[in-house]
Amino acid sequence: MPERIAPVLAALALALTGCSGDPGGTRDAAPTYPLAARTVRPGESAVRAAPVTGGELRFQVIGLTAGLTTLAGSHADRAPRGRYVRVRLVVENTGRTGQRLDVRAQRLRTADGAAHARDLQATLIKRQPADTLDLGAGMRTEMDLWFDIPAATQPAALRLVGTAPLGAVTAEAPPVEVPLR
Repeated sequence: MPERIAPVLAALALALTGCSGDPGGTRDAAPTYPLAARTVRPGESAVRAAPVTGGELRFQVIGLTAGLTTLAGSHADRAPRGRYVRVRLVVENTGRTGQRLDVRAQRLRTADGAAHARDLQATLIKRQPADTLDLGAGMRTEMDLWFDIPAATQPAALRLVGTAPLGAVTAEAPPVEVPLR
């Protein structure tokens, strides 16, 4: 009798290993969502920078529009002091608790090394988050950051400040920088 059971157990073990749910041998690759590609907006360039993490937030810059000389919104138009720059940003809360992104803390670094705060009036005209943005656990959103920089300079990088993990000494994580070109 034990002679009959051994081959059956061996066949069963072999069959179970064949049902691992990993067709194609991608055991090491993490599953991904099949998100459709989108066309960039008029005048925008796609930015192919890797995502960066600032504390509990993951940032990915996906678009850049530079050199805008006017801004039109549903309730106001405005000319910049220099040139407007619009940066399209994906923000994801990787933490298990809600996080508050301080939109005011984000900076655009130009080729001359200067850091520029986002432009509040352009932000309001384009109806983007002006002060803070609450992100629930696992939440992901896209937004535009608007800057008014001197006409003679070019955008070089975006300096992003995320939130520190729960229980950290400070509320902000150290800044991370994403090259724009």
